[in-house]
Amino acid sequence: MNSRSRTIRQVYRCLAAAAVAVTSYWVISRFVVQSVEVVGQSMVPTLRDSGRYLLNRWVYYLRPPRRADIVVLRDPANGRMAVKRIIGVPGDWVYLRDGRVRLNGQELEEPYLPPSTPTFPEGNLPKQWLRCANNEYIVLGDNRRNSTDSRSYGPVARRDLLGRIFP
Repeated sequence: MNSRSRTIRQVYRCLAAAAVAVTSYWVISRFVVQSVEVVGQSMVPTLRDSGRYLLNRWVYYLRPPRRADIVVLRDPANGRMAVKRIIGVPGDWVYLRDGRVRLNGQELEEPYLPPSTPTFPEGNLPKQWLRCANNEYIVLGDNRRNSTDSRSYGPVARRDLLGRIFP
């Protein structure tokens, strides 16, 4: 085999290795795990503004989203990525009144929030009802006074939940 044939073969091997690397990166970042940066204060104190976290993108291929999961979603208000906590799952009713969250008629225990953190309805409403239909989820930020969430844009479709963050 002459040197030109060896060089061409080596170039093909390098191109094949590069193609495998690019494909692997795309598959892993699209379906397995991805690094995300939290922008904003809506999940304080659980997640820091400008903090970097790993997004588990495959977990919801194995099981449905659960209440209290911290998720990355496509924000229905602006289409960008947002980080929120799931409060309601399909079939749930959430009722907000007097700073309290009631889930299916029972006061929701939220050990991940500082004690006595109030959750008020959107705007100046005295109370607010939210209902999850099939494949819908109610999400709230942990910083309830500084979060645009389901109180303003309603339930989020399952297809808009991109994965789960582990703080």
